[in-house]
Amino acid sequence: MAIQNKFSPRVQANAKALEPYRKPFEFGECPTVAEAKQAIPAHCFVRSLPRSMMHAIISAVLAGGMLYVAWRFFPAPSLSPLVIALYVLYAFVEGTLLTGCWVIAHECGHGAFCDNPVIQDAVGYVFHSMLLVPYFSWQRSHAVHHQFTNSMTEGETHVPNKVEPGSWGDSMLALHDTLGDSLFGAMNLFNHLAIGWPLYLLFGFTGSPERGISNHFVPFNDKLFPGMWRYKVLLSDIGVLVTLGLLMMWAREEGWAAVLALYGGPYLVANGWLVLYTWLQHTDVDIPHYEGKNWTWVRGVFATVDRPYGPVINFLHHGIGSTHVAHHLCHTMPHYHAWEATRALQAAFPKAYLYDPTPIIPAMWRVARRCVAAVPEGDGWVYVASRKDLKSE
Repeated sequence: MAIQNKFSPRVQANAKALEPYRKPFEFGECPTVAEAKQAIPAHCFVRSLPRSMMHAIISAVLAGGMLYVAWRFFPAPSLSPLVIALYVLYAFVEGTLLTGCWVIAHECGHGAFCDNPVIQDAVGYVFHSMLLVPYFSWQRSHAVHHQFTNSMTEGETHVPNKVEPGSWGDSMLALHDTLGDSLFGAMNLFNHLAIGWPLYLLFGFTGSPERGISNHFVPFNDKLFPGMWRYKVLLSDIGVLVTLGLLMMWAREEGWAAVLALYGGPYLVANGWLVLYTWLQHTDVDIPHYEGKNWTWVRGVFATVDRPYGPVINFLHHGIGSTHVAHHLCHTMPHYHAWEATRALQAAFPKAYLYDPTPIIPAMWRVARRCVAAVPEGDGWVYVASRKDLKSE
């Protein structure tokens, strides 16, 4: 039996968190891959190098321009409260702009930028390297994420912990009950948005339980980086090392305070954005994960949810969070066609396509507080927040 909008008593408490904004999603039959792609106009799958490059240049100019303004006109970093406030605001703005460059590199890694693989990888390599992202390493792990979306065993990133005796999931429920909703939610936000990205790159944090610990800079995990991918990991390291070298040269000239204020703060904000996108597009109190024969690729696609990031963020980030279902259905589709593809999917499959109107901040807070660990529900696994929920039979 598929997961429906009538939850069993043990997960109803978690589902009530949706009530101010929407009803729980229903998960029934999904269209086939062929049916879903046929619903999308054929021209949406066509890539244009000039158009893609225009978007890349816009993102680079916006981020570079903001950096220049701050470097040229801002006061030197200090402990003055006003100066600190200025640089915190700058970090948010510049980090948000840099995320546009991040998304362009993400598109290059998917083969959605253009038909020329050399140009495509060159753009992606430069954009990701300048943000200390190992381009080819992440290209591989992110491809695995797309291959096994919302799989409990093979999924890559944001895989729920199962609630089993003595498990990490059981421990997390106990921690939630000890700290309470708000404190646990704050801790969860910090873990994801502040340190989640480096933990994933260095240790495979929230990755597949089947593949275990991984590192995007040292390719010791053959399950994640098999064959020639090991050499591509090392090639990715070169780009990151070059960027680190440039940052050290900058620090020698102007001091580490300037580098941390002008680059470090925005870097952390950009990291937070990219984790937030992946987290919220595949996680909520009623979004299931599957395992074994109950998981299929198309089920993973249609367990992805689009969210309302608003016109400004969607412009700066190329709509990545509001057209994510279409992106998972066809990752080689350029982002500027994803809006039309999204409307087509919504019209053709209104019961399968997921859109959550919850504003982003309340949605983030709900997920941080209530998506703690997963229990079996129907033919999938659904999040619960507390051990008390397990006793509500």
